[in-house]
Amino acid sequence: MSFQVEQDKWLSGHYRRRRGERLDALKRGHGYGNRLFVEQIWWPLVGHFHGLHPEYEVRDWRGRLYFVDFMWVIGSIRIIFEIMDFGSHGTDRTKYRRDLNRGLFLQAQDCSVYYISLDELKENPSFILSALRNSLSPYLAAEFGVKRTVARSYSKIERDLMRAAIRHNRVIRPTEAARELELHTMTVIKYCRLLVEKGKFRAVARGVSGRVIYYEYVGSIQSPDLV
Repeated sequence: MSFQVEQDKWLSGHYRRRRGERLDALKRGHGYGNRLFVEQIWWPLVGHFHGLHPEYEVRDWRGRLYFVDFMWVIGSIRIIFEIMDFGSHGTDRTKYRRDLNRGLFLQAQDCSVYYISLDELKENPSFILSALRNSLSPYLAAEFGVKRTVARSYSKIERDLMRAAIRHNRVIRPTEAARELELHTMTVIKYCRLLVEKGKFRAVARGVSGRVIYYEYVGSIQSPDLV
């Protein structure tokens, strides 16, 4: 699936670019909770990793360096996500106090900070996804460009295919989509290829023949292009 491919590319890129403590922090800090957030929340919400930085280096109110779990940078906007495990944050009062002070300081520095419970992430990810979808919708809309140019506009068939892919876990198989949308299979293939060119679909091939067996939607489920 595209998630695993894109996640591996994203992490590999950060590993290649980092040195010293920044590299050690990524190896040390990007563990189970962070990976769960990426898979269960970030990917369904956004559909790509552009601007998302794992284990991002910041300074606290004392000028000391530390690493937040994720920093999402959209132009001049900075949004932080911290995955909170009760075992590491709730039993040490000094650490708990320091973490809250850091969050307060970062918000005073024009950063938005979202604290996410690891237990909730494991047991009720749909709640977190829904809450973040509502909170981040202005930023998602701004990123994907509500005012689309004619060159980036999408036809009704293209929008129908993108929405159908979302209904089927981001996957479109031409034969099945043709039946569902009452189109000819070759018409579906034609428009799927156009969506690949526009960066909305990814063609997935298998075997030595390289024959495409399905297409995967790689855009955001909040994209205005779906409307």
